[in-house]
Amino acid sequence: MSKKTKYKRILLKLSGEALGGKGQFGLDVSAAEYIAKEVKDAYSLGAEVAIVIGGGNIIRGEKLSKIGVDRPTADSMGMLGTVINALALQNALEKIGLFTRVMSSLTITEVAEPFIRRRAVRHLEKKRIVIFAGGTGSPYFSTDTAASLRASEISADVILKATNVRGIYEADPKVKKDAKFFSEINPMEMVKRGLRVMDLTAITLAMENKIPIVVFDAFRKGNLKKLLLGKKIGSEIKVSA
Repeated sequence: MSKKTKYKRILLKLSGEALGGKGQFGLDVSAAEYIAKEVKDAYSLGAEVAIVIGGGNIIRGEKLSKIGVDRPTADSMGMLGTVINALALQNALEKIGLFTRVMSSLTITEVAEPFIRRRAVRHLEKKRIVIFAGGTGSPYFSTDTAASLRASEISADVILKATNVRGIYEADPKVKKDAKFFSEINPMEMVKRGLRVMDLTAITLAMENKIPIVVFDAFRKGNLKKLLLGKKIGSEIKVSA
């Protein structure tokens, strides 16, 4: 493990809305550039960085399935949205001098490498930033589950789930100003309280592989770097308890 960082290898989970900017829909180039700079600051500490990105700013399979598109087709459309976001983020990262690879669970060899676990690990060892697109490649699974799956496969030390609030609250803090904040919480407590920070499949998979999850505000400049330096930022889901 690097002497400078708390974690040697991280899996950063970004929602598609993170690339949608303030409107959270479509593609905001400035949002991609902001995220790229935050990743570069963290990467400069010596950590190996993998990223799983969602596609909600482009299209949401779950919503499509509610208006008549059959769920497998809707989810496939959503997975394609993640590929668009992965390429946008790759472009932003490479513009500031970082070496990247996009690996997709869907076969789209013209724009992305197929996901092969050993190859992904080798890219990380060579200090390339790996962006995982296409979710799990199967319908009915969220990109949160894809994050837990890929983190398990590459033996990540932590899953860092980026949000636009401080961390985990008992209710939306933008609606309920006095909502209780949790600096630490275990999965059973989350279920009991009905907190839908990550889906149960994602959390269960992380629990089984003892990978901690930290939920943090990615839009407070410097937070990602501070996390790698071991500072207490956001909320930790105590999956190993």
